[in-house]
Amino acid sequence: MKYFGGIEGGATHSRLVICDENGECCATTTGLGTNHWNVGIAECARRIADMVERAKTDAGIQQETRLTSLGLSLSGCEQEATNRELEMELRTAFPDVADNYTVTSDTMGSIFTASPIGGMVVISGTGSNALLRNPDGSSHNCGGWGHFMGDEGSAWYISHRAMKIVFDDMDNFEKSPYPVQHIWKLIEEHFNIQSRHDLLSHCYAKFDKPFFASLCKKLSHAAEQGDELAKFVFYEAGCHLARSIQALLPKVHDELVKTGDLSIACVGSVWLSWPLLKDGFIGTMRKYKIPFGLKLLRITKSMAYGACYLGADGIGFPLPRNYSDNFDVMYQYKELHTNGSLNGTASTNGCSSAK
Repeated sequence: MKYFGGIEGGATHSRLVICDENGECCATTTGLGTNHWNVGIAECARRIADMVERAKTDAGIQQETRLTSLGLSLSGCEQEATNRELEMELRTAFPDVADNYTVTSDTMGSIFTASPIGGMVVISGTGSNALLRNPDGSSHNCGGWGHFMGDEGSAWYISHRAMKIVFDDMDNFEKSPYPVQHIWKLIEEHFNIQSRHDLLSHCYAKFDKPFFASLCKKLSHAAEQGDELAKFVFYEAGCHLARSIQALLPKVHDELVKTGDLSIACVGSVWLSWPLLKDGFIGTMRKYKIPFGLKLLRITKSMAYGACYLGADGIGFPLPRNYSDNFDVMYQYKELHTNGSLNGTASTNGCSSAK
């Protein structure tokens, strides 16, 4: 029996799946973050090996039995040189893990969980990133540069944007379009502070990006309860996510849209607030002429399955899979004029105001 593994690795946690040669899941497990930029190549390899060892035990696979392939879809694995370095570390330090490796970024695992030929993924979790993979193997990205250079539409960005609006309003630098009192109270509670000066340590000496971004969940609850400022920052986030998609549309190959729709995997916790993002998203998309529809997909299985598929495909093994089991359709965008032509421009910028 041959066994195939896949790991979905993020900065804070990772997930692994092992499937047999029939495509049946034998074991799953979780582990610590596997972004090598955060923990180093050696520690990243150790964490991978630890997950594989535990999963083998759970599946009743002997430790000396190597996985036929291991697909690694990891945050931070965007460069070929460091990807090879990670593979060599695994082969040298942990020779019993796998015979073959395929190392890619976390975005690739998301795409190939939903489609065998490629597509687009838009990640909006702690940070944000959009990536297009065409059937010929070419790829293009928009974003993914971290919070210093971007992360628009992410939990970090939403949290920071709300805080910035509140600070500017209190300074009388730029008045908020909506009352700030409730959001300021949420900020005080989240960071356990009593004044704006108390927040500075969280911005510098004690900066913790995931904790900073976790304010977003409280903002989503406030928006759902009707707070206008919270609704506004989510509206803006919807605009930014739409713009990241639009930036990549000119590079989409025809083969990806043969059905009339481009499939877009929407990954990350911010997408769970789709009702709050939707108006900004649609308002921005209406500014552009798009000659095909957009099918937004919510992945329902771990992206470790996509990594597993990539590993098997990398050695030419036809691992059985059913893509339709791995996602739900969250939304389909295809707006037509009354004459049947695709909707193109809109009179206002979708990010200018909430609706």
